[in-house]
Amino acid sequence: MRILISGAAGFLGSHLCDRLLKEGHSVIGMDNFITGNPENLAHLANNQNFSFIRHDVANFIFVPGKVDAVMHFASPASPNPASPYGYTNLPIQTMKAGALGTHNTLGVARANDARYLLASTSEIYGDPLEHPQKETYWGHADPIGVRSVYDEAKRFAEAMTMAYHRAHGLNTHIVRIFNTYGPRMRLDDGRVVPNFIQQALRGEPLTIFGDGSQTRSFCYVSDLIEGIYRLLLSEEHSPVNIGNPQETSILEFARMINRIIQNPADVVFRPAKRLGDDPQRRQPDITRAKTILKWEPKFSLEEGIRATIPYFRQKLELD
Repeated sequence: MRILISGAAGFLGSHLCDRLLKEGHSVIGMDNFITGNPENLAHLANNQNFSFIRHDVANFIFVPGKVDAVMHFASPASPNPASPYGYTNLPIQTMKAGALGTHNTLGVARANDARYLLASTSEIYGDPLEHPQKETYWGHADPIGVRSVYDEAKRFAEAMTMAYHRAHGLNTHIVRIFNTYGPRMRLDDGRVVPNFIQQALRGEPLTIFGDGSQTRSFCYVSDLIEGIYRLLLSEEHSPVNIGNPQETSILEFARMINRIIQNPADVVFRPAKRLGDDPQRRQPDITRAKTILKWEPKFSLEEGIRATIPYFRQKLELD
């Protein structure tokens, strides 16, 4: 297939480019580099099956030639206000990527009668009252809070995608992505994985906001990409959770990283800094992915962290 990927220079988008090229597809990457990193695609410069268009998906998209699939991954994704790449610092761009970007990429898919896959998020569940979260759960999110620029953009994107499926018969797919980590995450992303790994590599105590009892479910990037690829090739049109159901407290996670890196500095606790309805628990129900896609994660959390650390070590040495 010839596949257009928006947000191709991002953490997930670049790994997706690699996987699709490995499978023999031709890839057109698209990014405006607001949060994407050109270095993530540098290794593809001489790949004859890869081309790149610098473009903002909030504007009309024209791609010459036939396109067989469109995958919309363009959006700021970090909730951390301390990061310049966080969506609270890019609120209008985030809303445009989710609303106008979805509309424009769906237009490309419709014009080409192509498959379409939307990268949605577990954030549409908000601070969930159901645990673990099934795809049938409607969520518990503040529509006007500081996190709403991301949450509501993705909720709108899902609604728009389903509207194109129902009104135009477009072959659409929606993946709800849970916390994912791995090489190519930004060091200044502000999220817990890059923060903890960098602090441990520097021999500093790992900073935990609150008592560390809040939980996350971390999925290694190659597992996530495998699930997304299977979803693209499937005939499933309803949203599908892709993530690792192994729930880990932030305190357990911090001490595991310290043990792997052999950082003796332990942890330090700071007052909780909760951003809006920042979820205290997050865990996917992946029954649908197991049943329909025959998918489940293969990497344990420790295996994934061990595979991620060398990337951060190299980036810190370069800096």
